[in-house]
Amino acid sequence: MTDCGCEKAKQELEEYLHNEISSGDAADIREHMENCADCAGEHRVGLVLTEVVRRACKDAAPEELRTQVLDRLRALQTH
Repeated sequence: MTDCGCEKAKQELEEYLHNEISSGDAADIREHMENCADCAGEHRVGLVLTEVVRRACKDAAPEELRTQVLDRLRALQTH
């Protein structure tokens, strides 16, 4: 493994957070974050944001909002 550097770690952080990266690249990023407080901090922020979004998406939209959105999408499709 090699230290991938801050640029690569930050560039691929989103994919890393969602396990959408090769195991070799993930290992490089993990190794980098062990030695870089800045990138480790970015990772922690990403984890928190991912969790907040996950929790927020659990609840269904109110039926009235859902109906309005679907009606608007249908109207846009017919034009």
